[in-house]
Amino acid sequence: MPVIALALHDGKGRWLMHRRPDHKQHGGLWEFPGGKVEPGETPAIALIREIEEELAIAIPRAALVPAGFAEEEESARECPIVILLYTCGQWKGEAEALEGGEIGWFAPDEVAALAKPPLDRVLSSILFQKRSD
Repeated sequence: MPVIALALHDGKGRWLMHRRPDHKQHGGLWEFPGGKVEPGETPAIALIREIEEELAIAIPRAALVPAGFAEEEESARECPIVILLYTCGQWKGEAEALEGGEIGWFAPDEVAALAKPPLDRVLSSILFQKRSD
């Protein structure tokens, strides 16, 4: 099942992370915001929609840059997920957590120290390894 996620950066070395509401799967853990790709959507269009729904901001399609992916093992569940991560440094509006939880801006070393779901740990490793090359 394809899932999309956004590594939003502020141009000052900080990255937006979302803390999942306690009542959801992986509740209390920090993740890159995003969600499921609906039938008929491209990953980029799904990400634009999800970010507007979750954070109340508009991101331009042209500013999305693919950054990597992480996938569950085939035995993880009936329909394992693959998360496609994009980066972006442009948006309109003020980011706020519309679906519960909280958001925060973190430096890469702070992101590394956050408690995250397994696939978000992989994504943050990929993201910050690429940025340091």
